Amino acid sequence: MTHWFHRNPLKATAPVSFNYYGVATTPAATKVCNDLRLSRTRLLELFTDSSCNPEMMKNAADLYFSLLQGFILSLDNTSQECKLRYIQNFKWTDTLQGQVPSAQQDAVFELISMGFNVALWYTKYASRLAGKEDITEDEAKDVHRSLKIAAGIFKHLKESHIPKLITPVEKGRDLEARLTDSYMIQCQAEAQEVTIARAIELKHNPGLIAALAYETANFYQKADQTLSSLDPTYAGKWRKYLNLKSCFYMAYAYCYHGQTLLASDKCGEAIRSLQESEKFFAKAEALCKEYGETKGPGTTAKPSGHLFFRKLGSLIKNTLEKCQRENGFIYFQKVPAEAPQLELKANYGLVEPVPFEFPALNAHWTPETVAAFDLTKRPKEDTAKPKPDEEVKPLKEPDIKPQKDSGCQIS
Repeated sequence: MTHWFHRNPLKATAPVSFNYYGVATTPAATKVCNDLRLSRTRLLELFTDSSCNPEMMKNAADLYFSLLQGFILSLDNTSQECKLRYIQNFKWTDTLQGQVPSAQQDAVFELISMGFNVALWYTKYASRLAGKEDITEDEAKDVHRSLKIAAGIFKHLKESHIPKLITPVEKGRDLEARLTDSYMIQCQAEAQEVTIARAIELKHNPGLIAALAYETANFYQKADQTLSSLDPTYAGKWRKYLNLKSCFYMAYAYCYHGQTLLASDKCGEAIRSLQESEKFFAKAEALCKEYGETKGPGTTAKPSGHLFFRKLGSLIKNTLEKCQRENGFIYFQKVPAEAPQLELKANYGLVEPVPFEFPALNAHWTPETVAAFDLTKRPKEDTAKPKPDEEVKPLKEPDIKPQKDSGCQIS
């Protein structure tokens, strides 16, 4: 398969000690705070651990989220929010906007931001696996599953939790709808790339492959359009990726549609479809070069040199030559001036996000534990407004090197 995917940097966060001296008045309350600190630290460590797998990530994330829910959920079955929701200030950077964090004194902001990073981790895990030369069938399934899980997390955050924030999301930040939508759609498109690779490997019907490629191209185009109103300084590189992948899969669609036309003895139309495939492939190739020259957050790579890219170029060339030979010997059909309209709908292989829910409240949280937090004993400076310009150190990702000329991270 050896697919190549663009990846933005993980979100980074300021340390949180969960030390509430004087506020946590019983051993049980102190213990749950210690557990929160340790589980948060462990989860952050796993984000940059190249040996981490989905099972390890799920276990660590579930533990932290189940504990954090004690700051959010009310235990007396009323509609009132938990009294601890605003006890702690949390700071998080964004995937596109460098090291200056957003800050909110809200446990819901922490839940969403950490959940966002978990989703990003699944995309990076999928990317590492998909880039291997000798990927196995089971690994390909892991790539597919991880991308669908990530899409489900992004979808759940957008629909169920981001609307609960008291402070509105700043424009161009990760939790804004334009970005969560683009991340989700990109995950679906990349998962469909895995489906297409599998369909090609098993020599499925060219019509099905063409339809899947067409749907995938449209996914990438939709993700790109969603980002179109963002500042190109931040989103330019990402958009080049989405655009080149859209062109790439349109080339695939026209190539396999040409095979379908040839099989139906429409050789002239097949040649025209392959010529259109050539155009889209050339456009994708030009975008590959532009992508490599565009500064900003994201991967540094030469996608046109990747095997998945070169293989399509050879396929288009060979298929077009075959159609032209057949037309010269057998069909003698006129090649239409207009490219055939692709009105393809895939009946199989379309990707839907895996439904996601945060885990239930940890058993260590009881009404007595919550009652043991005495908020009247909080130091007054805890409520001071955070410094918006304070930098948070980026996470040291195993597959990221600093890009000195822009101050951004690359993956």
